[in-house]
Amino acid sequence: MEINLDGGEKEILKAIGLGGSNITGKQLIERVGGMEEAEFVSTIRGLLMVGYVLADKQSFHNYDDVEHAEFHVNSGYAKDLKEALDPRLRRERKNQRNRRARRQ
Repeated sequence: MEINLDGGEKEILKAIGLGGSNITGKQLIERVGGMEEAEFVSTIRGLLMVGYVLADKQSFHNYDDVEHAEFHVNSGYAKDLKEALDPRLRRERKNQRNRRARRQ
């Protein structure tokens, strides 16, 4: 599965971390920093909607909603998200598949 992310999505995913641990909304807002509130909330909602990020709340309308939640990356997407954040990993995986196919 190939995942394409925009800059805001990448920034939020890097701030959350792909290791599976939880981060509070307050920490997330501090780590992301320069993103406008509306863009930040919209991006978080989009990541939640597609299932890449999971939270202990379901409704996010502003920073206050985000601050009082906890987030983590969905472990089912972690490998694909790592590749989306680092294109070198995607190329390496593709090269490995090509080598295996040539051997058969």
